Amino acid sequence: MAFEEYDDYEQSELVQQWLRQNGLSIVVGIAIGLVGIFGWQQWNKHKDAHQAEASNLYQQIQVATASGKTDSADQLTDQLLKDYTDSTYAVFAVGDRAERQVQAKQLDKAIESLGWAEAHATDANLKSLSQMRMARVLLAQGKGADALAALDRMPAKAYEGVAQELRGDVLVKLGRPDDARKAYDAAKAAMGESAPQSVQMKIDDLAVAGKQGA
Repeated sequence: MAFEEYDDYEQSELVQQWLRQNGLSIVVGIAIGLVGIFGWQQWNKHKDAHQAEASNLYQQIQVATASGKTDSADQLTDQLLKDYTDSTYAVFAVGDRAERQVQAKQLDKAIESLGWAEAHATDANLKSLSQMRMARVLLAQGKGADALAALDRMPAKAYEGVAQELRGDVLVKLGRPDDARKAYDAAKAAMGESAPQSVQMKIDDLAVAGKQGA
C-alpha cells in the first residue's frame, strides 16, 4: 500500500470512528436546529396574529367612541388590557380613555390611565406623550409640582416645542416667572416659524407682569 493510499485509508477510518462516536450528537443537533427554526417561524406567526387581533379590537373601540358609546368603548378597552397588555394598541386605548375621562371631568381617573400608559409604553415617543398629557392634567388639577415632575421625566428633545410651552405654563403656576420665560423662549426657538402667537403673548404677559411688579 502506497503512503498516499494508507493516508487516505487512515483518514477514512478516523472519520468513520468519529461518526460512530458523535453521530447521535450530530443528528440531535440537526433536529434541535430544525425545531428551533420551526418554533421561531411559529412564534412570529403567533405574534403577527396577536397584533392583528389587538388592532381589530382597537378599531372597535374607536368606532364605539365615535358613536358616543363610551360604556362599550370602556368595556372593549378593558378587554384589550386583559388580553393584549403587551400590545401598543393597549397603550393607545388607555390614552383614548384618559381623554374621555378628562372630558367627563374625571381627572383622577385620567391620571391613573395615563400612569398605566406611561408604565407600559415601550416606544419612547409614546411614553413621552403619556408623560406630557399627564402633566397637562395635573396642571388642570392645580398640582404644579407634580406636573413639573412629569415633564422632567421626558427626554429633553421629546416634543420639545409643545413640552417647553407647557413647562412655561406650569412654572407660571408655581410662581417662577423667570424660569417660565426661559421655557417659553425655548418653546419658541424649537417651534421656529411655526410657533403659535400664543407663545409670544405669554412672553409679553410675563414682561408686563414684571414691570407692574417692579
